[in-house]
Parts: sequence; C-alpha cells; structure tokens
Amino acid sequence: MKITRIWFDADYIYGVDDSGKEYRQSLLWYPNLHKANDIDRLNYKFGFRGIHWRELDEDISFDSFADDDAEPTLLQRFFLTHKEIKISEFAKRIGIDATLLRNYINGFKKPSKEREQTILNGIHALAKDYAATSF
Repeated sequence: MKITRIWFDADYIYGVDDSGKEYRQSLLWYPNLHKANDIDRLNYKFGFRGIHWRELDEDISFDSFADDDAEPTLLQRFFLTHKEIKISEFAKRIGIDATLLRNYINGFKKPSKEREQTILNGIHALAKDYAATSF
C-alpha cells in the first residue's frame, strides 16, 4: 500500500492510498505533528515507505495507516495526553514493570482486563492524592 495524498484536521491525519481507500490515524501518536502549525504540516516528502517531515523530525510509514491501532485506546489516550506523568514512577507505584506499561501505552502489547483495572485504580488513587492536596 502507498499513501498518495494526505490532509489534517485538529485530531487526525488522513490519507488516501493508490486504490482510493481512505484511512485516518490519531495525531496523538505523532506529537510533533499534533502540535505543528498548518504550514509545518504541509512541509513533507513522500518516500519509498512513508512520509517524512524533516523540520518536525517526524515519520509515518504507509503501512501504519492500515494498522488496527490507528486510534489509541482510552488507556493509551490517557497517557499520551498526560505527559506530565512519569511512566517509570507511576509503574513503580502500581507495582508493574515500567517497560511493560510503556508497551501497553505504545500498543506493542495489550493488557488483560485485570491489568487495565490495576492501571485505572492507580490513576484514580493518584487523582485522589492530588485532590487531597492543600496549601
């Protein structure tokens, strides 16, 4: 598959392949593109295997448009939009391996329902700690 045309909205990059099929991916996967302005987003080159934005230091493979995880899960979305949470410290807090948590966030592995609940419980506990803070 080769993407032949792209465009953006606030949350997604869209692409059309050489057969006319349309795809979309969340820009949360591509933080440099997500925060870029329209002019910088249009400064790209099609390569043999993907699209490259030199000034933004961002690359998207053509194949990634057809991936099952073009839209982040709710768990992934939470961590992709809350960069202030240090993954290694959060993982230690909830008792799981930091590399494993990063793999869940990046879509390399899928957590079980029980593990998702452990992570969600950790997020809720963190929120309670923040809410209980006073000066």
